[in-house]
Amino acid sequence: MESASLLPVAFEVALLVGALLLLLVAVVAERKASVWGPLVGVTFLLSAVAGLWQWMDVADNGGGLFFSSQNFAIVRSPMVVMDEFSALAAMVLGTVGFVSFLGSWDLQSRLGKRGVEFSVLMLLGVAGLHMMTASPNLVVIFVGLETASIAFYILAGFTRKTRESDESALKYFLLGSLASALFLYGTALTFAATGSLSIYGANSIRNFFADQIVTDPGILLVGLALMLVGLMFKTSAAPFHQWAPDVYQGAPSGAVGLMAAGVKVAGFAALARIFMGGMISQVDIWAPILAVVAALSMIVGTVMALVQDDVKRLLAYSGVAHAGYLLAAIVAGPEGLEALWFYLATYAFMIVGAFTVVSIVNGPGAGPTPISSLKGLASRSSETAWLMAIIMLGMSGMPFFAGFVGKVLAFVAVEEAGYLWLVVVGALTTVIGLVFYLRVVITMFSSETDDSAGVDSLEVSITSRFAVVIAAAVTLTFGVLPWPLLDFVRSAIPF
Repeated sequence: MESASLLPVAFEVALLVGALLLLLVAVVAERKASVWGPLVGVTFLLSAVAGLWQWMDVADNGGGLFFSSQNFAIVRSPMVVMDEFSALAAMVLGTVGFVSFLGSWDLQSRLGKRGVEFSVLMLLGVAGLHMMTASPNLVVIFVGLETASIAFYILAGFTRKTRESDESALKYFLLGSLASALFLYGTALTFAATGSLSIYGANSIRNFFADQIVTDPGILLVGLALMLVGLMFKTSAAPFHQWAPDVYQGAPSGAVGLMAAGVKVAGFAALARIFMGGMISQVDIWAPILAVVAALSMIVGTVMALVQDDVKRLLAYSGVAHAGYLLAAIVAGPEGLEALWFYLATYAFMIVGAFTVVSIVNGPGAGPTPISSLKGLASRSSETAWLMAIIMLGMSGMPFFAGFVGKVLAFVAVEEAGYLWLVVVGALTTVIGLVFYLRVVITMFSSETDDSAGVDSLEVSITSRFAVVIAAAVTLTFGVLPWPLLDFVRSAIPF
């Protein structure tokens, strides 16, 4: 353990220093977007580089526990863990943050002087998300959760002049605060049952279960349940998903991509860290519960997406179904981590790309976005329509796209863990889900008017185009050639 090293928190340091510099530069430059904008992109890229640096250091020197309460040979109550798991999370969150920034640049440009505040909140939110994945301490995970949540509450209501945006932010804040309180109460009960808040270390939860026989698990079970509810709310797993459709629909399209992708990555990584890292000996207790929630999420998300007329609500319910597939990977235990990371890394780009296209079509500050608004998109911008088609087919799980590989990996791991019925549910919902994804594709390529020559072309900014191209490239590349990413994520399994 090296308590003085800053490398384990290099990701957070890069983002926080970038946020401070951004505010200073914006003031000096009179908040000119052409001056402070590039600084945001560079900061996100540097944070991803920090994750790569951590990965290389762990490969050379091994990981470790840092910032312990006592600097003794026996590590007690460490605050940060640096391993391949947290390093991979840093690289994914840094690059997803960069693509989200590109996709939201049109919105930030329209916000004028307030645009710099939007970027600062993005940086702070991503820093909080990574802390959820890089800490073995339940309280620090909660702090990271709240840091990200508060930033996203504000982003959801950033366009204050629209009623939908205000309503979205209020719903997100009220329900999100309840979920955070439940997670914190669950943490307190877990401490009462185990005497520890740390996943790793001499007095850790992991060691408690290894050394003790729990004769009265009542308090422990309630604590685990409350922590599960809190994290499943953040990841919009059913039946804790009710906030997602309303929040996504009302929030500005340019802000939803990061909200949807970042929380999925951090939330599921934190779930894996807590339950696989600290409570793997209790897998017979929590795995069946997660299996039921996974199946419910797949069914509810798929069925509800079928009847949506708003593309943002459709993507929200689609995210509920994807939460089910991701939970299925966690149900499989450590053997499902490969599927979990592959799915997370690719889905995050797909959802950011999808919301960027919505932003392009209806405007970055738009709230409700009917599916009919995509009609004739191929005539107005064929490139955007084809890229969106790739993303939709990837999310549907069609062969030769990244979503297919992620689902197959998850289903194989779940079947080997003995949950064949969950594989059947996943396969059926995947087939049914093709309907609403193809509905979006067909709408884009249908004729908007009888006179296609009279259709005005759609102007697409360079930043938005770049964001969608990256998302589509990830979807297609890792669907055809998944092995490079698979080899990479296999090394990020510390449990």
